[in-house]
Amino acid sequence: MTPSNREIAEHILACYDTIYIVLGESAPTLVNDAYVVRTYETARAYGALALELREHLGEPRVGPLPVLESVLREAVAGDSSGALVLYAMAMVVGPRLLVSLLDARNALSGDAVLSELFSDASMVCVKEIRATGDAAKDQAPIDDDGWQNLARELSTTLDVAGNAESLGISR
Repeated sequence: MTPSNREIAEHILACYDTIYIVLGESAPTLVNDAYVVRTYETARAYGALALELREHLGEPRVGPLPVLESVLREAVAGDSSGALVLYAMAMVVGPRLLVSLLDARNALSGDAVLSELFSDASMVCVKEIRATGDAAKDQAPIDDDGWQNLARELSTTLDVAGNAESLGISR
């Protein structure tokens, strides 16, 4: 069964909301100032995307995506500096979200506004990935096998959790 434009948009909105909620709640708990600022800025960017999409949809009823929320919360819990949650956004979630946005645009049935919103969101996602790289380049390298293992587990969690429909983001 082919999802409707509204179902597609609500799925993407759930991704944005999840990112916005988890990063917004987590930023003040982090200890590295550069990562605190970057986390707030990323949360704000996805919150703005959510607001714009929510306004287009009217009164959508969406909740956080459990597996996405779990991955982001695990990243926060695994590293109080904020490096791991930003890694998750730049290397695990962001690329999958970009593919989901492309898939969403391709699956739409004649909704130019949604297509434009998804195109704009792709640009925001790329901008946030690049900004995270810029913030990280001035920080000390992480030479910790435990951290590296946690980083790999985040990707595995998304990949094993199921197909793109159950995750809300593409693998």
